[in-house]
Amino acid sequence: MNLDKLKQAEEKFFNMYPGGFEHPDMVAIGKKHNMDRTIIQVQEAFAEDQFNDTKTIIQTMSKMVSRSSMVSLFEKPKFRDFVNTLPYQYETILAQGLKEVLHGNQEQGFNMMLDVLITGKLAKWSLISVLPVYHKPFEEVFVKPTTAKGVIQQFELDSLVYKPRPIWEFYKEFRSIINEMKSKVDNRLAPNNAAFTGFLMMSMEN
Repeated sequence: MNLDKLKQAEEKFFNMYPGGFEHPDMVAIGKKHNMDRTIIQVQEAFAEDQFNDTKTIIQTMSKMVSRSSMVSLFEKPKFRDFVNTLPYQYETILAQGLKEVLHGNQEQGFNMMLDVLITGKLAKWSLISVLPVYHKPFEEVFVKPTTAKGVIQQFELDSLVYKPRPIWEFYKEFRSIINEMKSKVDNRLAPNNAAFTGFLMMSMEN
């Protein structure tokens, strides 16, 4: 990680938006994303004791993905149509995979979800990382391909090699580095991990 570049990005962002994400412009953007409300909804809907009804879990997954401002408009209807036609066996694997990601063996759960998404040609970083980042907004990370590739290049994250197809090893390392980077800057740049990666994205755009 190039710490000098990170500190330069921090200084530049604070010059543009004094107070970081507490600046009125950033607050307004945050409201459009409904992050706080969605975090609460996801945490309640996917509490561990909610996973005894597979059908409900699958439909709630579809609903939350559709509501998320972080998932592209192109991917939302594809995911909705996919889960609506899933055989029950795959519904069970997908729901159990999400349970493991959120409450158990994350690597196993990640790969279970991935195996199901692959059958619908929906093995997308956004679809596999969006619900975890709402559920644990200060621990998990949302992997947006353009942002991930840009962050790797801009901040010289030499241990990371981006691949379009999700793999657990990349996610685990990317999450670790993002949380380390977050610890090196003012906490007003990281009200949650999604906001922090948003800061990194904006620092590259500007």
